[in-house]
Amino acid sequence: MPRDRDAGVVYLVGAGPGDPGLITVRGRDLLARADVVIADALAAEELLCYAPDDAKIIRFGRLERRSRVHQQRVNRKMIEMARRGLAVVRLKGGDPFIFGRGGEEAEALARAGVRFEVVPGVTAALGAAACAGIPLTDRRHASSVLLATAQVGEGRSGSRDRGGMAGAGTVVVYMGVKRLELTVRDMIAAGRHPDTPSALVRWATRADQQVVEAPLRRIVERARRARIDPPAVLVVGEAVGLRSRLDWFGRRPLAGRTIVVTRAREQSASFSALLREQGARVLEAPAIALATPASWSACDRAVRRLRDYDLVIFTSANGVERFFARLRARRIDLRQLGSSDLVAIGPATAAAIEERGLRVAVMPEEFRAEGIVERLGRRARSGSRILIPRAAVARDLLPRALRAAGARVDVVPVYRTRATRSGVRRLSESLRRGEIDLLTFTSSSTVTQFVGKFRSPTDRRRLRAVPAAVIGPITATTARRHGLRTTIMPRDYTIPALAAAILRRLGRRSSPRPAGLRTT
Repeated sequence: MPRDRDAGVVYLVGAGPGDPGLITVRGRDLLARADVVIADALAAEELLCYAPDDAKIIRFGRLERRSRVHQQRVNRKMIEMARRGLAVVRLKGGDPFIFGRGGEEAEALARAGVRFEVVPGVTAALGAAACAGIPLTDRRHASSVLLATAQVGEGRSGSRDRGGMAGAGTVVVYMGVKRLELTVRDMIAAGRHPDTPSALVRWATRADQQVVEAPLRRIVERARRARIDPPAVLVVGEAVGLRSRLDWFGRRPLAGRTIVVTRAREQSASFSALLREQGARVLEAPAIALATPASWSACDRAVRRLRDYDLVIFTSANGVERFFARLRARRIDLRQLGSSDLVAIGPATAAAIEERGLRVAVMPEEFRAEGIVERLGRRARSGSRILIPRAAVARDLLPRALRAAGARVDVVPVYRTRATRSGVRRLSESLRRGEIDLLTFTSSSTVTQFVGKFRSPTDRRRLRAVPAAVIGPITATTARRHGLRTTIMPRDYTIPALAAAILRRLGRRSSPRPAGLRTT
């Protein structure tokens, strides 16, 4: 990215209402090449993963802090970074120009002579309507929509003219929880019928979206009983009455379930996506993080003599990815693998190899050393040369079994795992509130590292009370050794099979089978 003073630019990007999948393609592309990201509290944390590893990330504000001083700090930071010649993404919840102070920020940039661009986003009204099953317009019920805010802006007289709220077909009131009683009273006083259908939608589009419905005159009471806190929007109009038939979001098979994914952050995206698509609230709490090995020397020695190996055995998709990345870095011709048979333990590992245009000669379904040696047969004969690229620290059962059969085995680290305490505080709070329905584990190492994150005896006791889903029998054994209660294990030891097994066990039986996810 350029660094001259005149090249600095600020992009006011709408992050959407909560679901990270609802950001625009333009917004995602700008994040991917940002030097600096200045993010609102309402912008989904997951969106920051699109930013480059070396981008500076600045989080601004809490939900309750929207003061003039706070806004001035944001403005100063945008201008400062842009004047350094940096590409700045100002990531704002919803749409920048709909109750997002985007106009104020654009004015500040214009006054400072800083180039800027506005990238629209899905505003909360649209997200809440779509995911609560409430059409904002309907030719039978509503031919107009009014977007309003319950807050009185700085510099205004403070008068509360709600007359327009009585005439619009559908009214959506932003930031309305704290002033809900006053807003409802004003709407009824302006002529809105007290029995008009209404709904409060909290955390619209997110898996933990919460919706309460009631006639307008009773919505305050319902909100109190349900303990609705900000952020939420109030939707009022006859079209709200269609929600009972159109609530697709709340009928997804895993809606209302909270599932913990413990895979490394680099690996968790596809698994989390499978669960979220079925309605689950996913808490990502990576037990481990992946890193380069302490030294590449052993791997480099091996790749210089690839032609000498009869077998190359891959025990994970991570090993495949990191090994071939090292070949590219060392400019090693893949044709040198031509004399070696490639072995993949499990279908996910095999798929990672075949994506590179290579053929897998042998694929044992399960990681059991004795079974693998038996499956390899004559390939693991006495004197054969075998290469195993894998994690720096891993079980030695397979190398020992192969050496016992007479093979010459080189085990080279192509990545290492390290423990991380990411997400512990949020998980501890969720455990305390009894919100977690399922823990998931895709390897023995994730079980051990995950349990080790929790040092409090109370937290560990709560963990043991939560059911666990595991990818295979070895992981199940480790989970049981740590006192976890394993209730789900798929027949095939793959991520899609694990997701399908979870759906079978936890999904609503009345829901239709989701497209694209086998459940048999």
